Amino acid sequence: MFIKMDNIKYAIEGILFAAGEPVKAAKLAVVLETDVETVNNAISELKEEYNRDHRGFNIIDILEGYQICSRPEYYNHIQEILGEQRTQPLSNAAMEALAIIAYKQPITKGQIEHIRGVNSDGCVNRLYERGLIEEKGRLDAPGRPILYVTTENFLRCFGLTNPKDLPPLDLSRLNTDSAQGLQLEIEDKSEPEEVSDNTEQ
Repeated sequence: MFIKMDNIKYAIEGILFAAGEPVKAAKLAVVLETDVETVNNAISELKEEYNRDHRGFNIIDILEGYQICSRPEYYNHIQEILGEQRTQPLSNAAMEALAIIAYKQPITKGQIEHIRGVNSDGCVNRLYERGLIEEKGRLDAPGRPILYVTTENFLRCFGLTNPKDLPPLDLSRLNTDSAQGLQLEIEDKSEPEEVSDNTEQ
């Protein structure tokens, strides 16, 4: 059945609004019985409308899909209405651990501590609680330590479409020991260790 562009456009808007999380463009195309190019064009038109009319929300690109979100400039007003307390910012130590995970993922807590030179239990736990990192299998090594990667929430918070969109690493933002450790890890040309997706101990 042929669907007019406006109908596709507003159907996508309704789906994204109801989903509350990223929806793949390919999935939208299947549901709406159209192709990915048509979906992408419809999304582009919606974005233009939202910007032109100064709407209270926009659509962001995440991992070959899309999510509808409120605009950052209205965050404070939204928080007041919802009655939620403003989230406390991450500590420098947590941001440091997050940067290491983002650029070296998948990575174990032990590897993070090796780079930082200090215990990172608290940092990793806070990042996990905030939904910025998640478990992604286990390393095929003694003890089978958990591997961590960044999440879609991480991408949303930092305005990224894909982990590959991370900017060049600014080591000056890390403490000296961590910067040196991470630089050595990045420069390491050795073969990657075998990874297992089996989460059983």
